[in-house]
Amino acid sequence: MQEKRKVSVVLVSGASSGLGRAVAARLAEDGFRTYAGARSFAGGVSAPTGCEPVVLDVLDDASAQAAVSHILEREGHIDALVNCAAFLTFGSCEETSADELQAVLQTNFLGMARMTRTVLPHMREQKFGRIVNFSSINGLLGIPFQSAYTASKHAIEGWSECLAQETRRFGVRVTLIEPGDCRNSSHKYRTSASASLQESSPYAAWFRGAVKQITHDEDTGMPPSRVAKAVSAVLGKNDPPTRCLVARIDQRFAVFLHRAIGGNLFNRIMETYYAPKEKED
Repeated sequence: MQEKRKVSVVLVSGASSGLGRAVAARLAEDGFRTYAGARSFAGGVSAPTGCEPVVLDVLDDASAQAAVSHILEREGHIDALVNCAAFLTFGSCEETSADELQAVLQTNFLGMARMTRTVLPHMREQKFGRIVNFSSINGLLGIPFQSAYTASKHAIEGWSECLAQETRRFGVRVTLIEPGDCRNSSHKYRTSASASLQESSPYAAWFRGAVKQITHDEDTGMPPSRVAKAVSAVLGKNDPPTRCLVARIDQRFAVFLHRAIGGNLFNRIMETYYAPKEKED
């Protein structure tokens, strides 16, 4: 019987901070030859321990191709791509401009698609590959004032499901990682829609309350190491799952409620949860 091929060489995008950095460090620790990709490595930012840094801008075709070509020249193959690059913009749907929305989609969704398209020809040729796309609990349900980020993660969910159906025959397996809130997230990769920051905004009080609650949930969330461990486990499986939800029990329950009741009742629950907790003067 032919021995099952194992993942050995991995490229991680968005690996300079946050979950991407935690994932790259864990993969290197677990024995994968890990290439950590990020723009900031060109400016002197150090790579995670045990990783080989690669300058990578997921918004640029030439940069994506150069990073992949560099790894192929050194290793001869790429077994897995982990798409972690992302950022978040807080803001109401009404007040998030087209440019602000586009910026989030460009990185979170189109950047992921660009990297996947770049490695796929090689994976098809070698008849083996793993693509791990970072979605989020936001890819499973909506959260107020995170519409741009939520839209990008819903897009990743649908696109990745199509990808999994199209590439299985070529030996490529696709997994969506769906993390809940994590501590020590990278706050430098988040902004707010300029209009939602104004006191004249009709959403001002609700916006402040929601951001405060979101920040609290992140500060008390899971350690990034839990998500990194899940990614490493997925890459070690011969037939990895299509989806992997990594979240606390309360957030898993929220996903269950969304599936079970949905609609108006679920929306009222979410509206109440993210409302201001104290009366403002």
